[in-house]
Amino acid sequence: MRYVVRDRVFGIGDDYWIEDEQGRKAFLVDGKAMRLRETFELKDPQGNVLIDIRKRMLALRDTMTIERGEEPLATVRRKRLSLLRNHYRVTLVEGTELDVSGKILDREFAVEYDGELLAEISRRRLTLRDTYGVNVVREDVDAALVIAVAVCVIRLAERDRSGG
Repeated sequence: MRYVVRDRVFGIGDDYWIEDEQGRKAFLVDGKAMRLRETFELKDPQGNVLIDIRKRMLALRDTMTIERGEEPLATVRRKRLSLLRNHYRVTLVEGTELDVSGKILDREFAVEYDGELLAEISRRRLTLRDTYGVNVVREDVDAALVIAVAVCVIRLAERDRSGG
């Protein structure tokens, strides 16, 4: 399944729709402006919260958490001891680890599990400026989770670039 994201500079309070390949609204990324820590909600078209994304307050390295229904689902952080600044590790609650690598700020990166491609994020083949695609390669992959991971790594990379 392929999704199209209208790219924006992420900030607290930013809301934007993610569309499916037929142009229908699939997910809303809802930035929460009046929170102590950076928070986003991923909602379905009816407004139901599917996933909460939060920046961890007391972490040595920038870390974001992904929760579903107040239950922790995953933690996203830049990979330790990586010579590449564009390499992130997603640790799911049950211990599974996903690797995210590529040119994050250029929106050209992949999400993999144990060397197998789960999703690719890319601006190629899209004609609209400031737009990128999220192509979920396997049907058994949770699309909302993959989109939440993409939101997290892009936000962490932007924070890393700006030094904050």
